[in-house]
Amino acid sequence: MLHSWSYYANVLTSIVVIVNPVGAIPVFVSLTESQPEDFRHHTAFVCGSAVAIILAVSVFAGLPILHGFGISLPAFKVAGGILILFMAIAMMHAKHGDTRHTEDEAEEAADKESIGVVPLAMPLLAGPGAISTVIVFSHEMNSIIDKFILTSFCILVGLAVWLVLRLADPIAKMLGRTGINIVTRLMGLFLTAIAVEFIIGGLKGLLPILCSG
Repeated sequence: MLHSWSYYANVLTSIVVIVNPVGAIPVFVSLTESQPEDFRHHTAFVCGSAVAIILAVSVFAGLPILHGFGISLPAFKVAGGILILFMAIAMMHAKHGDTRHTEDEAEEAADKESIGVVPLAMPLLAGPGAISTVIVFSHEMNSIIDKFILTSFCILVGLAVWLVLRLADPIAKMLGRTGINIVTRLMGLFLTAIAVEFIIGGLKGLLPILCSG
């Protein structure tokens, strides 16, 4: 069943907000500061591609995995909403939070020549929160056309990640640390609303009495 254009716009916005490419700029700049420019561009491309692939795979593999473990979608919505809420609270403080990227992972990444996939794509950008969001939308968008649209959104987000990271230096200079923090806090505010919607939707599925009245 096809949805309205406003619904599709909400889906795309939600995925972009939770991935938050702009918020990853400081981490990307820090981890690639010793790399030549060509290699940094390659890292940005690898990261964007990995984000698109991870999210696109989640569109098709997420629900079967949940069913395999016997996890109901309402329970997953509540769990995903709580996870996203923790991420949103961290973003409101202009931080990524340990659910995205820990200090130990950052130290380990500093010793790696290629960090496009780990830790940039996973878990920093296409982490548990983004994957949870895509799985929930995959359940709601269950027609073939909807699956194609959702997969296209995942690819668009991957392209956005590649473009933002490729232009990381000019964007960082233009916005500055304060500007990036402001964007991250705004993303955190929107993410809080998404988390609340997920939690409420999951609770309604687990406790149908909430749907009455």
